Amino acid sequence: MLIFLLFFPACYPTLTREASRPEETLKKVEVFYPRFDDDMGFKDLAPAIEQNLAYLQQLPPGTLFDYGENQFTREQVAESQEAFLHLLSQKMGANRINKEIKRLFTLYRATGRVGNRKVLFTGYYEPAFEARLTRDNVYKYPIYRMPGDLIKIGLSAFGKKYPDETLVGRLEGGTVLPYYTRLQIETEGILAGRHLEIAWLRDPVDVAFLQIQGSGRLNLAGGRSLRVGYSASNGHPYRSIGRYMLEKGYLTRDEISMQTIRKYLSDHPHLVEEILNINPSYVFFRELAGSPLGNIGVPLTPGRSIALDAKLFPKGALAFVSCEKPVVDADFKIRDWKHFSRFVLNQDTGGAIKGAGRADLFWGSGRYAEIAAGHLKHEGELYLLIKKQ
Repeated sequence: MLIFLLFFPACYPTLTREASRPEETLKKVEVFYPRFDDDMGFKDLAPAIEQNLAYLQQLPPGTLFDYGENQFTREQVAESQEAFLHLLSQKMGANRINKEIKRLFTLYRATGRVGNRKVLFTGYYEPAFEARLTRDNVYKYPIYRMPGDLIKIGLSAFGKKYPDETLVGRLEGGTVLPYYTRLQIETEGILAGRHLEIAWLRDPVDVAFLQIQGSGRLNLAGGRSLRVGYSASNGHPYRSIGRYMLEKGYLTRDEISMQTIRKYLSDHPHLVEEILNINPSYVFFRELAGSPLGNIGVPLTPGRSIALDAKLFPKGALAFVSCEKPVVDADFKIRDWKHFSRFVLNQDTGGAIKGAGRADLFWGSGRYAEIAAGHLKHEGELYLLIKKQ
């Protein structure tokens, strides 16, 4: 027991405060490797990795990525993922592939949430909403494209005091001001009349949920559809409407989910404006020709793409996760939760995904994706892999 107590904390330290630097986010695993089982049977993993390699190849040679206290170049990360693709092509059995991964790859574990070494997993998906390209008495809540007066200023050029910080605002009379809040945009109509509308939805809650998911499909008149995705945000910090509803006692922690939030707002229309506008963050969209894109500019792969804190985790990293997923009946009612593990790729980020203990899994589209994304709020483990140098 004494040996265990002395050795285990050195491998997986417990955070006593929120991680703020990459070296606090990931720790190298020396022992206690997980079992590398993939509940998707490696389906769609190779295409997702190939998308990643396309991203890496576009970066300047020598670009560095932080894996905890270690740094690896773009070339080393790409070589690691090419080696993993080669492993997949060998059609090995489960025991053999586990041995090969342990032999060839260094593993880093996310240090997790403060106090418990676990990562809280949530989910997101591509929703579908009814919409129209022109406003009428039913469809009267717009989604906007990025305004021309929104500016982004990279503060790293002003010194080491502001590493990787970006200021979002607007220029007025030679002064940079914060961009308009959700309240100013949605309630006061500050952007109305500027021809920024992409489409009109019939419910402000639809607009808010589309912004939370970051992308979606709009079903238009005549059977047509339009895909939209994230373009920019107004730069204000994201505040969770779910957490606000818990604080106000509108819902309890046990019952809260995307579905119960929507039902509560539907049953209490007089509270919609108050609840939605507690979040000052606002998302602008663009039209998409294909699948939703992540923050590295590649199409998201259902079940394989995850969103992590872009300031702490290396973009495009090959990862392995262990968590739980819902089991549903024929009516898509959750009847149980079961453990799963699989390989994924860090291809996205999100306003609510902050710290070493948060991860968001992209489930795709459809009924199951909606259920899984809406109810997943379970703790699990997150590992990153890099080829041994």
